[in-house]
Amino acid sequence: MAETSPRHLLIPFAGRGSPACRAALPTLRLPNLETLLTRLTLADTDTQDESTRSPPHERALSRAMGIASADGCIPWAALEARQLGIAAPNDHEAWGLVTLCNWQVGIDDVVLGDPSAIEIDAAESAALLQAARPFFEEDGIALHPSSAPGRWLARAPIFDGLATASIDRAVGYPISQWSPLGDSARPLRRLQNEMQMLLYTQRVNDDRAARGVPPINSFWLSGTGALKNEVEPAAAATVSDELRVAALRDDGIGWATAWQALDAGPVASLLADYTRGAQVSLTLCGDRAAQRYTVQPRGLARWAKSLFDRKRASTALESL
Repeated sequence: MAETSPRHLLIPFAGRGSPACRAALPTLRLPNLETLLTRLTLADTDTQDESTRSPPHERALSRAMGIASADGCIPWAALEARQLGIAAPNDHEAWGLVTLCNWQVGIDDVVLGDPSAIEIDAAESAALLQAARPFFEEDGIALHPSSAPGRWLARAPIFDGLATASIDRAVGYPISQWSPLGDSARPLRRLQNEMQMLLYTQRVNDDRAARGVPPINSFWLSGTGALKNEVEPAAAATVSDELRVAALRDDGIGWATAWQALDAGPVASLLADYTRGAQVSLTLCGDRAAQRYTVQPRGLARWAKSLFDRKRASTALESL
């Protein structure tokens, strides 16, 4: 029988420093996670401050896939373009992800709303792509649809080495805090202004207003860079995204509820695989850190001690 690859479960937003989620931490009861933490060994910790453009879960996933890149330059767009066959396997040109979104204009700031909440469908995305394409082409940027409505793949030399912030960093914050800086980003800022004026006139937004959903009034650029090397299969890590929405909204009750379901589902499954003797690993990610736990040989005394040394999940998650 062929040897199966180790199973790697990666959990973004496992820890969250926002007020409501932090307050919910002590209420978590995650028996399967706690059992796993006593059985597995902490093998690697990646800790940086919260100013990084690439959050810990993206850094951990890129490492699992064998992608080496600078902060804010993990080439997610180039990878998706290659997976969809838009880019050839030997394509080393730069790409970026253009995600349609709602900029929420306040008294003092303009805040990025979560693009996953705008409820855009494929027809709307295609109509807006057709309207936007000439504006992007004027700046030498070629647009392609992606596998998800409201997200486009953009190809241009300007994206090579341009550091951009992940949407998971920027949602809920003033756009000025995370927008690309420097002279190289000036054409993009001008393009954003042009797109805001264009989107304001689109029939799509009239229809959206009639449905009572937020208007699409700008875009966010992320996932920029060129894919310089071959990558490991996506199966190198299974990403469980159940915590994302509640974490970004700082919905403490929703985040705790999602954690309970995650513990009873994917985490319990990983524990069952470990119990059967499989090689497993678990990566927990928060705002600042990612911690990877793996199966390591250990002596009988240490194993016996682990049975009585149950680590509270909240303690581990708080350190993220």
